[in-house]
Amino acid sequence: MSFIGALCLLLILTTLAGHLSNRIGIPSVIGQILVGIIVGPAMLGWIHLDNMVNLFSQVGVIILMFIGGLESNLKLLRKYLRPAIIVAIIGVIFPVVMIGGACWAFSFSPLEAIFIGVVFSATSVSISVEVLRDYKSLDTKEGATILGAAVADDIIGVILLSIMISIMGTQGVKTGGSSTSLALIFIEQIAFFGLTYLMVKWIVPYMMRIGERLLMASSVTITSMVICLGMAYIAEAVGLSGAVGAFFAGIAVAHTPYRETIENHMEPIGYAVFVPMFFVSIGLNMSFAHISDSLLFVGILTILACLSKLFGCGIGALMNGFSLNSSYMIGSGMISRGEMGLITAQIGFSSGLLSDSYYSDLILVIILSTLIAPFMLKHAIHLLPADDKADLSLGVESGVASNGRS
Repeated sequence: MSFIGALCLLLILTTLAGHLSNRIGIPSVIGQILVGIIVGPAMLGWIHLDNMVNLFSQVGVIILMFIGGLESNLKLLRKYLRPAIIVAIIGVIFPVVMIGGACWAFSFSPLEAIFIGVVFSATSVSISVEVLRDYKSLDTKEGATILGAAVADDIIGVILLSIMISIMGTQGVKTGGSSTSLALIFIEQIAFFGLTYLMVKWIVPYMMRIGERLLMASSVTITSMVICLGMAYIAEAVGLSGAVGAFFAGIAVAHTPYRETIENHMEPIGYAVFVPMFFVSIGLNMSFAHISDSLLFVGILTILACLSKLFGCGIGALMNGFSLNSSYMIGSGMISRGEMGLITAQIGFSSGLLSDSYYSDLILVIILSTLIAPFMLKHAIHLLPADDKADLSLGVESGVASNGRS
């Protein structure tokens, strides 16, 4: 019951914080993250990130990405797949070089410095999806490129992490209690994307038709939830983020006649409880203990964490013919590290790639960059020229016509 009390308090505070954030013109996720910082170990210490809070936050990520997939335009994703891959590759190289070089200058060992660069090569698109939804920019060429690049970024990050673990000679990623080779992980991930194609093309439409025939209240919504959680589980099992699996599950369900129904049902489920808990958990991870001893290190890494993605992904977008403002928006949308950075850092820490003396500092940098990202993305969206905004609104209107939403 103590968790029930904590959940009640957090829902009250996140609702008020989201309301106030929107009133003063900042993304609501900022207010929700700040709630976690204030009531968590960083300040008041009322609530800690225990197993139950973490479980709710993980479900929140999965539902948020499932909704993101529901609202995505598959034709746009296909059209901007090539630029998304280029954006992702350059967006991985810049953090590894810039942040790795900075850590080497702070007297880290070469392998440890490279690993820290790999940690910050990850992108968490969950925050960006929420901001893009708030500003009706998810179903645009920039939004499609950000989503596609984040998925590719996730795959590249997993491969780099596996290589680092192999080089360090640790046990690394495990499946069924035995060490799994990098080649097997790669084969499993290829098989996952093959399964994803089958899900989109045949399996999900068939499952949704069966769900409609079941004599059970909300049977179609339950079926979609099974698809969402199942694909998230499979994605985690092959070394990807569960968010990636949930995102493709959303895309698969979106290409059935039940898209509008599922979207109208899933948003209340997610945003009533689970999604706010995800954003709160980011703030609960923060701690200001011993911050004065490493203030310079944290400050430099936070700046580099933002600039490496902004310039790396922005340059990749420019190379693919995007305008300067669109490239700035894509770069800003890739800054957030969120749960992907936290997960990568935790894996490296548990595998012995990272000493405990700097682990808390890296967590703080990940959270700070995640806090900064929505502000930069909002600024980038407002800088789009008038013609791009007109195209954006047309995309939203067509989406509303197809979804039945306003």
